[in-house]
Amino acid sequence: TPSMSKRARSIELWAILKTLGREGVVALIEQLRSHAQNFASQLHERGFAIHNDIVFNQVLVSCDSDKETQRTLAAIQDMGDCWCGASTWRGRSVIRISVCSWATTSEDIDRSVHSFCAARKIARTSY
Repeated sequence: TPSMSKRARSIELWAILKTLGREGVVALIEQLRSHAQNFASQLHERGFAIHNDIVFNQVLVSCDSDKETQRTLAAIQDMGDCWCGASTWRGRSVIRISVCSWATTSEDIDRSVHSFCAARKIARTSY
């Protein structure tokens, strides 16, 4: 049931706080946000549209058209360097990036940005 699911998540939260402490949780949140900001900044510099303010770990990104965005996402998922999902934002197709692992590095972000650029190139040539 949904109530049981909510209660079970509190156990995960307790374990995280017990393991990392308050300062550790704050550091983790800051790290995830920093990686998301870096991801968004690099994509924006390369001509991708960023649709949200990066306040935590989520980035909403798109290409020039919905079709190009959808094809770019398919190519990214085929490449396997990173995983992100499809979403809709204000009527537009977007790619939703969630930086959610403590193990993510700046190099992982750089590699993922490279994959986005390569995937967009594939999407543009497959029209």
